[in-house]
Amino acid sequence: MTDAPEQPSHEEQISALKRQWAELPPRQWQLLRLSPLATERSTGPRPLRFAELARLERHSPTLSMLRLSIQLPAQLLHKEQNVLEVWLDHQQRTVQFGPESGLQIEPNNRGLARFLLAQGILWAQQRCGHYRVIGADFAAKDSFDEQQRSRRDHILEALGFTISYSDKLQIKGGFGANLASDLIGDWNRDKVQTVALLDAGKILQQADQTLAEQAVKLRHKEEQLTAIKRDEGALRFTISALMLLCLFLTALTLWMMFR
Repeated sequence: MTDAPEQPSHEEQISALKRQWAELPPRQWQLLRLSPLATERSTGPRPLRFAELARLERHSPTLSMLRLSIQLPAQLLHKEQNVLEVWLDHQQRTVQFGPESGLQIEPNNRGLARFLLAQGILWAQQRCGHYRVIGADFAAKDSFDEQQRSRRDHILEALGFTISYSDKLQIKGGFGANLASDLIGDWNRDKVQTVALLDAGKILQQADQTLAEQAVKLRHKEEQLTAIKRDEGALRFTISALMLLCLFLTALTLWMMFR
């Protein structure tokens, strides 16, 4: 008798599924509104912007995955930017937030990092709130900027993560949590709002109506400007004619006086 084929290990199954799901395109999209905020010295102007939130879910008996990505109009991003992944290992009963390279957000300081993490937390809690959270280390390059490090730690602590450092300079550190249910899936809705399809249509309709009204006003102003230019031409001609008449009368008067 031939031996039964050896079953792949759990780690091999996980790696195979991650490779299989790595290049899958998103299946759902949603509009985001980034509220205008005051200009900051470190980040510059922060005007009103709109962005696209793309979503992909995959499930198997072994692993579940959520991938969220944000795209901005007329702005090219690197593949690893604005991407959050959440992995649920159903055998080990763990939750892991990714990607491994860390969460890289553009534009910075607009509330997007906390929004993405909150979305991932809510998704994990709805499915497996009792799963254990696997922590991760901070990238060393993200710890040298004190302002950026403080902002990052504030976001993670607001979401329920625990921050720990192994050195006094707070260069080497990481974050973690006990269970997914201990985390807080909340974000600053004054900075980031999800826009429903009907609301997006309403925004476009209002924008189109505003453009039409502005076009009517502009055409009216152009007509007024044309009339003013026409009147100005007539006045210039009248003034020139009067000046010529005055010169003629002056010359005639002088001629009569000295004749």
